Amino acid sequence: MTTRPALPGGLSAEDLSSWARVRRHAVPRRMIERATEAREAGDWRAACAAAAVDVPDDLDPGRAADRYGAEVAARLADDLRHLAPDLLRWHLPRALGGHTTLAPYRRVVLAVYGDPGPVLSLTNTPMLGGPQRLLLHFGPPAEPARDMRHGLFHTTEDWTAARRFWDARRAGELRWSAGPVDPEGPDGPAAGGRLPFLRPDGTPLAAGELPDEDPGRADPAAHAEWIAVLQARGEHTEAYAAAGLGLDLTPPPQGPDSYRLLDVGGLTSFIAPDLTRLAPEIRRLARAGRGPRFRIDLQWRGHLRAALDPDDPEGAPPRVTGHERGQEGGIPRLPSYVWQRLPDIGLLRAGRIRPEELHPLVAAALFPHAGPVAGPPEPRLPEPVRIRCGGAWHEIASRDGALKGPHTEQERRRELALRAFGGTIGGCFAAHAAWTSGEGWLPRALREQRQELFLHVQHGDTETLLALLDAGTDPYVRDRKGRGLLHVLPLVDHRPLLPRLLAAGLDLEAKDKTGRTPLQSAVHDCGSVALVRDLLAAGARIDVTDETETSLAQAIRRYQRADLMFLRRRVLREHPGLGARWVDALLQRHARYDTSGIDWDADEEPPAGGAPATDDEDTRP
Repeated sequence: MTTRPALPGGLSAEDLSSWARVRRHAVPRRMIERATEAREAGDWRAACAAAAVDVPDDLDPGRAADRYGAEVAARLADDLRHLAPDLLRWHLPRALGGHTTLAPYRRVVLAVYGDPGPVLSLTNTPMLGGPQRLLLHFGPPAEPARDMRHGLFHTTEDWTAARRFWDARRAGELRWSAGPVDPEGPDGPAAGGRLPFLRPDGTPLAAGELPDEDPGRADPAAHAEWIAVLQARGEHTEAYAAAGLGLDLTPPPQGPDSYRLLDVGGLTSFIAPDLTRLAPEIRRLARAGRGPRFRIDLQWRGHLRAALDPDDPEGAPPRVTGHERGQEGGIPRLPSYVWQRLPDIGLLRAGRIRPEELHPLVAAALFPHAGPVAGPPEPRLPEPVRIRCGGAWHEIASRDGALKGPHTEQERRRELALRAFGGTIGGCFAAHAAWTSGEGWLPRALREQRQELFLHVQHGDTETLLALLDAGTDPYVRDRKGRGLLHVLPLVDHRPLLPRLLAAGLDLEAKDKTGRTPLQSAVHDCGSVALVRDLLAAGARIDVTDETETSLAQAIRRYQRADLMFLRRRVLREHPGLGARWVDALLQRHARYDTSGIDWDADEEPPAGGAPATDDEDTRP
């Protein structure tokens, strides 16, 4: 699938597909409504809970006053009252590349209270497909050398100058991220002007309505469209010039590991940023005290550096230069929101979303006169699917907890016997086998139903999963990785689901394609202590290894699950030597990356919650 945008300034086909699914599943309408209701009632903790944001018990303005003073506490309390966690989740960076999950290992800094002073920030899961819950933090800034989890460093996104992404009071400023900035105004969007590529009601311009020559700067939206057209033509250096940016094509000095000079002009072709916003956003960051110089990482060989010269007059564009890898020189990374286009604009242009399906705060900011907004569409219940079976068209559907067709029990048993003896089954029976195994052919409509179900699970939508089961969905469904619903319990609230799935007959020892049981998945995939204990109470075996011969005890150490030390000691005591020796050797070699502070071979319980956590360390949700 192409990675080039189909429209000037648009999203690639792959990213369009990913973002469309993100908008349908990642921040459901129910979450927005509940978080908004709680925020407007003044209950910021309930708003966070509704948006799957975990808040530590010690994150409290009252405690902040004792440590940082009354002024900091008052500012923190004010920010928390207006925190829109659902809006924050809407705007967080995504992994993409076919995924809908959050980009892993991210720390987003929301506010800084003094210089130096405590910060309000949040982190997400270190796993690409892990739970999508977020964790809010308040305390001293994370030390770069220690801001890690499982030995991997977080990537920090600085949103302190972008309150429009999380502060309900400033959500209207989102137009700054969608269109050109009026140079005559106080860094506000062009008054009364339309956004580039769209009409005022959010409907997209046709390709023929985009400029085919320079329209000048009188119409800021048309000028932004012209720059995107230049980029789509491959005329990247011309686009920088049209945007008024001082692009210096002089190659930097050749580094010791380089085999040729860096082609700065070629470097600009790897990513087509929104050049019309680059200068005003950098000026805004500079006024916020974030520095006058930033780097834009483009590809492995090098990066661009955008810098404001303090000797230049106010409003002068930044100077853009190219630099090789390893020449970062401590220059901070330019926050991605500065140069990336809003995905919602790309979705609207491609017809993959309607204005009324946007987050209400987003729609109000971008299209204030477009009419009422409902938010993302409600989940759909699966419909019957027609399938070719034995020369006829049959209808199959999930009913009464099973995927059923028009066949009798005798026919079903005959097909099962045929399959057991190595025969080939087809039609309804082949579809049922693929549905319950994750392998083999499925009709497209059933593949889409399965994908929808597991996307609800991936994004923690327990209520929708329960509704699907209530509507008769077959609980024996498995995804393409061979994971059943017991395997994915770390992603949802397991409490109403585990007893229901066990009562339906699901196997606690069923293995997915990596050879993991549900208990192993809970350990590997950030499952809660409560889930692990409930699986053990239900009878899950602990003498298991996966396809890499990794035992539960080894996995607990690998992922620094100090909260599961009780299980590690039990496995070591009852099944000594379980697991491959090469895994133990690998864990020893990687011990230097262990940030838990735990003695993994200790006989005694570690302190509650693992090693004592410092303000700049993560705690597990």
